[in-house]
Amino acid sequence: MSLPTPTLRTARLRLRPFQNADADDLFALHSNAHILRYWDSPPWREPVRAERFVAACRRMAEEGSGARLAVDRVSDGAFIGWCGLVRWNPEYRSASLGYCFDEAAWGQGYATEAARVLLRWAFDTLDLNRVQAETDTRNLASARVLEKLGFVREGTLREDCVVAGEVSDSWVFGLLRRDWRPSDDHESAGTPASS
Repeated sequence: MSLPTPTLRTARLRLRPFQNADADDLFALHSNAHILRYWDSPPWREPVRAERFVAACRRMAEEGSGARLAVDRVSDGAFIGWCGLVRWNPEYRSASLGYCFDEAAWGQGYATEAARVLLRWAFDTLDLNRVQAETDTRNLASARVLEKLGFVREGTLREDCVVAGEVSDSWVFGLLRRDWRPSDDHESAGTPASS
């Protein structure tokens, strides 16, 4: 069963399906060691990885296992990162949330805004009951994003990642449908516009 990747809009952002033209921006994002310091895999070294990522996003949509969306800033059209739901399980009504944003976009609420509109789509369109997310225990900024969205920290996966010889722990967060608040904080994001 396919899962058409939506286009979603907020006041400041547009979330859209990845295109081949995104490969250079995607490689710049995922080859930056500082941005990926808490990631579960090392930074990319070959530009072909970005092309594979875009192809994997298309396959994911065709297989119905999730949706990854590029995030553009509305004011200047700049690619600033991505946000996605993977491991969609219609039977369990569950999926996992992930995101990655360029360093220049940090601290401006973009990750929260993008994830919120994606979660609204997921709960309304996919009828999810649970969304899970994981973050490195050292990544306090990402943990704050998840908490702002209403996620509850449910546990710790001890030494679950080894990247370039460095062992790290991850926190597991969960958000249940009954706890979801689509318009928390000062969101002026408006409604999702699917196309």
